[in-house]
Amino acid sequence: MDISNAMKADVIAHALPYIQYYRKKIIVIKYGGNAMVNEDLKAAVMHDLVLLSTIGIKVVLVHGGGPEISKALSDMNIKSEFKDGLRVTDKKTADVVQMVLAGKINKDLVCKIGNLGGHAIGLSGMDGNMLKCAPLDSVHGYVGKITDVNMDVIEEVLNNNFIPVISTIGFDEEGNCYNINADTVAAEIAGALKAEALVSMTDVAGLLKDKDDEKSLVRRIYISDVPALIAEGIIDGGMIPKIDSMTKAIRNGVKKAFIIDGRVPHSILIELLTDEGMGTMFKSR
Repeated sequence: MDISNAMKADVIAHALPYIQYYRKKIIVIKYGGNAMVNEDLKAAVMHDLVLLSTIGIKVVLVHGGGPEISKALSDMNIKSEFKDGLRVTDKKTADVVQMVLAGKINKDLVCKIGNLGGHAIGLSGMDGNMLKCAPLDSVHGYVGKITDVNMDVIEEVLNNNFIPVISTIGFDEEGNCYNINADTVAAEIAGALKAEALVSMTDVAGLLKDKDDEKSLVRRIYISDVPALIAEGIIDGGMIPKIDSMTKAIRNGVKKAFIIDGRVPHSILIELLTDEGMGTMFKSR
């Protein structure tokens, strides 16, 4: 669709209040799902991050990489096993997770941001003692629960006007690597940084009253209403841990959190810089 110069100017003018609002504030973006494996969507996300950074917003990108981990394990003839939606991670699998997340994916994203004129630094939860972990349970092996966070390295990167690109692995006192759920990492980091907003990119439009009808999108939820929505079955399945992370982030000082559809190009800009937004917003009362 061709857009006239007048329409482009109008769009920018309408975005001005939001640019002014978010300028110099921290936004944590959890990046996953289809937007990570579709090259056109990936390019749109990187474009959005560079634009937000250029206008003075402090962006923190937290990424997973489940499909690429599964492919690497398959290529090495290592079987992938999942229990309760989480990858069972033995020592050999943990080594592959570290290689793929902190290596290939992380550096690819840093490079893409740089090629668009942005400035990014790749980090993992093992850098700067960022994410200390213990085993989540006795079943999943080296899947971690976060026991301590240290934001010094992220704050240093942000203060030097770089975008921290963070892979979701952590460490313990013995130097073991732990695989951590990306929503959990994003929420912990957002809370520790007292971010203005946490944005979680998913493969759905947001929270739906009817999971088969995207027109039933719930646009705003107060976290005090979450237990009732779970009891009604509106929040269920894989959406429960995602929304638990959103709720925890807000209770830890994040002003608002969003679930947005990462399948839509420039969904981050649509959510943050327009009147209507596009996903589900979570707030405290």
